Amino acid sequence: MLVDRIQAILDHDQKSIQVVLVDDGSKDNTPYLMQYLSESDKRFKSIFLSRNHGHQLAVSAGMAHADATEAIMIIDGDLQDPPELLSSFYDKIKEGYDVVYAIRKNRKESWLMKMAYWLYYRLQRAVSNFNIPIDSGDFCMMSKRVRDVMVNMPEESRYLRGMRSWVGFKQFGYEYERASRQAGESKYSFKKLLELAFNGIFNFTRFPIKLMYILGVSCILISFFYILYLIFLKFSGDKLPEGYITLIFSISLFSGAQLLCLGLIGEYVYRTYNQVRKRPLFVIDKVIN
Repeated sequence: MLVDRIQAILDHDQKSIQVVLVDDGSKDNTPYLMQYLSESDKRFKSIFLSRNHGHQLAVSAGMAHADATEAIMIIDGDLQDPPELLSSFYDKIKEGYDVVYAIRKNRKESWLMKMAYWLYYRLQRAVSNFNIPIDSGDFCMMSKRVRDVMVNMPEESRYLRGMRSWVGFKQFGYEYERASRQAGESKYSFKKLLELAFNGIFNFTRFPIKLMYILGVSCILISFFYILYLIFLKFSGDKLPEGYITLIFSISLFSGAQLLCLGLIGEYVYRTYNQVRKRPLFVIDKVIN
């Protein structure tokens, strides 16, 4: 259990450590266990969100309410990431690094998910405006000044590992073996994973806009060369294409390109709309310290 392993670290570590637990609208006994733990052990602080806001916003809430004086460590509660790396990460912070992010050497997902993650991270690196380390997640430790910058970033569609890289400073990648999930099932559905992936693409690259430009130029070139081809057939005496096949092909090609461009524009409009409403990123139900 995560709490048992964290308490073992706290009992043997001489550093002053505060543990912030975040409940993101859990349906089980998690809120009651968190409340009992925070009331019985002053080293634990519990944040209860008013509803399920999603993983990235829940982590952001924990970051905002952590009373960090030197550094803050981010870790999920499924024990795939070992909390025992706290000392190793902190040693790197003391060496002068502002961010120590974990690099997953070996994932325990299915081969299909491994392939999808592998392709996505490399696509992201290829199109991003700056370097976002591949095969790295939210599991990390960062200095207080990096935490402060990220907390003050008002982005609604948050992609924390991208924001962490954007902040800059001196960063170090720490390789580790990622364990299997210890209990329960992941709350990250395919839809949520896709949304997170889109945030990683649309928030940190101009590639979708460039793609629309490339599609537009490509359609124009295809039309131009097809017209030249028809002119050649006309003057050479060959029979010109007839029937609905050519018409259907042309309509499908250009309509598909237009709809794709509209979809890409819609992604930016939706993100802009959510941002300008200036709603709070999350709503806190209660805090127990």
